[in-house]
Amino acid sequence: MGILDNIKDRFNNAEFTVAPNKKLKTISAEFKKNFDCTLVFYKGSMIADGDMTLAELDKHTAKDVKKANAELKLKGSTKVADAEKLFNQTFGVTVQIKDKAGKECVPNNITIGQAARGEY
Repeated sequence: MGILDNIKDRFNNAEFTVAPNKKLKTISAEFKKNFDCTLVFYKGSMIADGDMTLAELDKHTAKDVKKANAELKLKGSTKVADAEKLFNQTFGVTVQIKDKAGKECVPNNITIGQAARGEY
C-alpha cells in the first residue's frame, strides 16, 4: 500500500497554497485540514502569534526576504525538510511540521503524506 499512497500524495492536496496575506492561524488550520499534521510558525525561538499574517511575521524576522506576492504550494509528496526550507526561502520564516496533536516534530526525511499517515 506504500506505493499507492505515494502516488496518491502526488495528486491529493495539490492546491494547498500559502499566501503572505493569510493569518498564521488560518494557514495552520488549512494545513491541518489538508494534511492532518500541525504546522507551527516561529518568531525567533518563540511560537508566533496566530493573529499575525505571514507578511507581518516576515517583517519581524531578521532574515531579509523581498518576494512581493510570493506564494508557496505544497503537496503530500513534499518532504518535510523541503517544506520547512521552502517557508524559510520564500517568506523568511521558520516553521516546524508536527504530528496531529502538535506535540512532536515529524522526521524531516519523510513526506508530508507519510507524516499524515503516521508512517514514522
